[in-house]
Amino acid sequence: MAAMNNISELKPFKSMWKVKVKIIRLWKQYSAAGGETIEMVFVDSRGDKIHGTVKKDEVGQFAHVLQQEQTKVLINFTVTNSSGSYRTTKHPYKVVFLSTTRVRICEALPYNMTGLEPVNYRAVLNGKLDPDFLVDVVGQVVEVSHIEVVSVNGKDTQKISVELRDTEDERLPMVLRYQ
Repeated sequence: MAAMNNISELKPFKSMWKVKVKIIRLWKQYSAAGGETIEMVFVDSRGDKIHGTVKKDEVGQFAHVLQQEQTKVLINFTVTNSSGSYRTTKHPYKVVFLSTTRVRICEALPYNMTGLEPVNYRAVLNGKLDPDFLVDVVGQVVEVSHIEVVSVNGKDTQKISVELRDTEDERLPMVLRYQ
């Protein structure tokens, strides 16, 4: 039986990888170019994270076996470069499922392996973070606006303004929107 790989070992040009990972985030995404995909963030026993994607042609094959917070062994997938804006991890690569990828049940990784890495509000407010990467923030919601409908690129979009407070009473305003 093949040895288990760590996320830190994953790189392109090979598909016979085998990793034990916890799915810490999972969502479906739709784009005109790519259709519906399943997007995930995985963490391994060492706390390393990597983004994972199931492309539209394989969504039906894998949707029922992938759930957030579950631990799985993934076998035979490809690893490609990760680039662009709104990246979920600092890992330079991402996992892409193939039609031949196998997903196996296994013993769960610890519940507290959340992958959460909260950043300091001041770093967000000062603009010192790389804007290509998403970040985690934790705080108390201290203000919430009413839902507003605004036009974004000619399309009506709902938005809500929220303000968070951290333990040092630093405030972080943000806007959440939904199309």
